[in-house]
Amino acid sequence: MADVNAETQRVVPRTGLAGRLAVPGGILAAVAGAFAYVGSVDPNQPGHYPVCPLYRITGLYCPGCGGLRSAHAFIHGDFLAALQDNAPAVLGYLGFAVLWTVWVVRAARGRPLELGLGPVHLWTAGTLLLVFTVVRNLPFGGWLHP
Repeated sequence: MADVNAETQRVVPRTGLAGRLAVPGGILAAVAGAFAYVGSVDPNQPGHYPVCPLYRITGLYCPGCGGLRSAHAFIHGDFLAALQDNAPAVLGYLGFAVLWTVWVVRAARGRPLELGLGPVHLWTAGTLLLVFTVVRNLPFGGWLHP
């Protein structure tokens, strides 16, 4: 049996609360497990994680370089170090937390998650990451190095 969601005019299957929260719960468990591992295995100690291939080959920092160190610092409450290691990653952690919370609330109410991101939003995010990557690899962008 299914209902029609009045807001979106979409058919929403009837499931219990546990069924509607299963996928967001699974995603949270996976993310929490990954953060727990990074929190317990320090990426600042050599030999625990592979070196970024782009950095190894070219000596250039990609937008993800420093992400593991950032996550480790974030987990341990050192937010300034997390921002210094990779500021976009910290924004990503916070964005994930907000998005996940909205997803859970909407799922609990039986509503689908709708992001409403258009091409302009995606192009803007991509452009900002590209600018971040270029600036962190220029001589005056040393403060953005992980």
